Amino acid sequence: MAAPRKAGGTGDRPDLLTAILFVGFGALGLWAGRDLTMGTAAAMGPGYLPRLVCWLLILVGLVVGGIGLFRAREDIAFPQLRPLLVILLAVVGFAFIAEYFGFVAASISLLVIGSLADRESRWREVILLTAGLTAFGALVFIVGLGVQMPIWPF
Repeated sequence: MAAPRKAGGTGDRPDLLTAILFVGFGALGLWAGRDLTMGTAAAMGPGYLPRLVCWLLILVGLVVGGIGLFRAREDIAFPQLRPLLVILLAVVGFAFIAEYFGFVAASISLLVIGSLADRESRWREVILLTAGLTAFGALVFIVGLGVQMPIWPF
């Protein structure tokens, strides 16, 4: 997805942009949760986990940005719209299908439609992965965690 490397210079532009996004989201989360009480590890307050996750986002952003500064220069390529639109369609479709037809139908549609974003996907692999991920998702989320979503439409 990235453009060809430019001769000379440093600064991997995709990594630097990613770092800015991670640090920005982490800082935004810290700012948004500034009024939540932290608590301690033994008695966690409502702000404990969000603050921890935000600091981890900032840390990951700094590491990615630090590495990106010293890598060979690579510019950001123009995004391909087809994969973005296909993934968006798959996720929105999952939300609608899950409500009316259940988790299994929604999961199958998500994975099959999402596989269309990659021109190199093979149908045999898509079918096998869809079967495994749908079964795994149903066991973990519906059975194990008790998510209130019907498995089947009937």
